[in-house]
Amino acid sequence: MNPSIIGQMTVSGALMGLVYALIAYGFQLTYATSKSINFGQGELVMVSAFFSLTLMNFGLAHGLSLGWAYGLMVPGGLIFGALLGLFVERAGVRLALEQKSEGWILLSIILGLFLFSTAENIWGRDDRPFPSPISSDPIHVLGVDVTRVELSVAVGVFAIMGLIELFKRRTLLGKAFEAVSADRDAAEFMGISATRTVMLSYGLSGAVAAVAGILVAPITTVGPTMASALILKAFSVAVVAGLDSGFGVVLIGMCLGALESLASFYLGSGWREAPGLVLLILALALRPAGVFGKALIRKV
Repeated sequence: MNPSIIGQMTVSGALMGLVYALIAYGFQLTYATSKSINFGQGELVMVSAFFSLTLMNFGLAHGLSLGWAYGLMVPGGLIFGALLGLFVERAGVRLALEQKSEGWILLSIILGLFLFSTAENIWGRDDRPFPSPISSDPIHVLGVDVTRVELSVAVGVFAIMGLIELFKRRTLLGKAFEAVSADRDAAEFMGISATRTVMLSYGLSGAVAAVAGILVAPITTVGPTMASALILKAFSVAVVAGLDSGFGVVLIGMCLGALESLASFYLGSGWREAPGLVLLILALALRPAGVFGKALIRKV
């Protein structure tokens, strides 16, 4: 085994794994406040990427340079993703939570299928390239070649996660988020609206999905099926790391991405999905709360 090849595959895979970590972080945001997960999160990534591409093409068609079109597209894509997250909360989650049922599981899946069908009807079934002003030329860093597009993934993931964590710790709304995460009933007794806080978590989760779509699209292209390739891996990362550890999803996401890359290179592309499935099975069998999760003790 050539050490330089192993290093190259590991670094490239780990950077891709950060995208899985970011989507898994979106799962964590909604689970913290409502103990629910949007199983249509992958479709939010895909639709937000398509919408962002449309915004950028609109800017390019009206004479903007690629850099300006990209810069104006990013906030538009984030707002659109946040609105999609709010739509999922209102249409598929709120009523089920009020009735204290698990109906949000099926409803979030149905909404995901609806978004998939909508994307096919609006943008078609073909994959589309996602232009980026960031150069795809490789640069040599610590013995491996890394493209600037791949580095932008790392910058984007850590930036959005850092901003959200800063928001949660330093703002009044963020404190409400943390309070509802700790104890929803106690937070409501203190005058905090749990419903609005859950809305906030779904809005943030939608924005995170949009960022993931914008970051990964220049690498994988944009297509209706891009969601299916991402969502299972992101869910595996969330379960293996635990649904309450932001640091954990980053570490597990990078590890999964590296393992996928190495398995694909040495065993064949057909084995690329195996590491995520193996990690998911082991986590569910040996540590259901996740590697970095905390087991809950309920008083009876």
